[in-house]
Amino acid sequence: MITYYGYTDGSGECFIAIDSDKCTGCGNCVKQCPKNALQVELMFIDLEDKPVAAVKEIYRNKIRYTCAECKPEKNQSPCVLSCPTEAVKCLFTLS
Repeated sequence: MITYYGYTDGSGECFIAIDSDKCTGCGNCVKQCPKNALQVELMFIDLEDKPVAAVKEIYRNKIRYTCAECKPEKNQSPCVLSCPTEAVKCLFTLS
């Protein structure tokens, strides 16, 4: 299951996508995020609790500004590059 954190507005689409099927909850992305916008949390997936990376609630509606310095539109953000299973993706298309 892929969870999309972010929004679409007049300036484009700004999402961090985390694939819970690939995410192992290792926390590499959390450690590499310079804005401390990520966390590992327990999610109920496939009838069990599983540790999965997620964007903190306070950053979900301002992800474009939080992630701007990492250049997410190039999908080369520290969180993306640090994920050994490629579970984290940046989906930014700005107008």
